[in-house]
Amino acid sequence: MPADHDGSWSTLLDRSRLFFADLPDVHRRRERGARSEVLTEETRGKRPLYYLQNFHFQSGGWMTADSARRYDTQVEVLFNGMANATRRQALPPLHEIFARRDQRQLRLLDVGCGTGRFLDFVKQVWPRLPVVGLDMSEPYLAEAKRHLKRWSWMNLVVGNGEFIPVPDRSQDAVTSIFMFHELPPKVRRTVFEEIARVLKPGGRGVIVDSLQRGDEPDYEGLLELFPQSFHEPYYTSYVQEDFGAIGRACGLTQRGSINAFVSKVMVFDKP
Repeated sequence: MPADHDGSWSTLLDRSRLFFADLPDVHRRRERGARSEVLTEETRGKRPLYYLQNFHFQSGGWMTADSARRYDTQVEVLFNGMANATRRQALPPLHEIFARRDQRQLRLLDVGCGTGRFLDFVKQVWPRLPVVGLDMSEPYLAEAKRHLKRWSWMNLVVGNGEFIPVPDRSQDAVTSIFMFHELPPKVRRTVFEEIARVLKPGGRGVIVDSLQRGDEPDYEGLLELFPQSFHEPYYTSYVQEDFGAIGRACGLTQRGSINAFVSKVMVFDKP
């Protein structure tokens, strides 16, 4: 099984200190409903408006180095220690299409790669697979670069999933982990269209994200509370979204959906 590569005890303690130090400010924003402190004269226009928010009520949104260093601890706490285990659930659908093929001749793109945790798991399984990680946050990509420094055949790119900077029909697989619930409905569709555009015929898209309504009855109450507690403005529309229909509109066929704790793995193929 791929290792977490979480770093030394001192590194873990440093990240934990950052996480706990931010909790009073998180509580303040939650109490006041402060969601857009990231949107300033300095940041306005540099990223889409939907991106310039204090997602999870955390300081810096996705725009600061401290936020990038806190993120993985924050998500592991949110997932009760199961975030990395959930990310790894995207590996079996990739193995289905990569098995017995020369990994050096394949291409994988991870949209919204963040701090690079999932790409680390990919490279542990396919070390010579050329991969591209795409994200709109320079600080998060800087954190990813540190986390992935042991690997070659790796390219990290600042970019928007609405305008993926790779050619048509160039990728054997496109993945996206914990991103789609943070996109407005229209943007979700645009990103899906881009994924379909860059996939080769026979290529596969793998989406890992939150459960939706009807997936797990025991978690229905959690789906109601989550967006209020953690400021996820597009989550309510996400849990009702028909991803099979979105895929079909882009020419992709949904091959399956597997629940994984509070998340799900959705698999789409391009005929």
